[in-house]
Amino acid sequence: MTRGRPDHHDPTAGFGGAPPAYSALTLRIVLAAFGVCVCTAGAVAAALLDRPGWCVALAVLAAIAVVDLVIVIRRKRAGEPG
Repeated sequence: MTRGRPDHHDPTAGFGGAPPAYSALTLRIVLAAFGVCVCTAGAVAAALLDRPGWCVALAVLAAIAVVDLVIVIRRKRAGEPG
């Protein structure tokens, strides 16, 4: 049994001898982790500077980054290449 699902995201893979495209899951993990760190730090700084609007906005963005991080890690553990 092969791991992963090549050509899963690339409906044109194999046409004209092109190699299948793979999702950049590792890059997405790094970027999502960076987003969590930056947005969390920004939310804390905004809370300390008494900027409730910025604090809420950055906290929401941090939560979105956490959800993305969880989804991408689950896909990677399922064997998807990238």
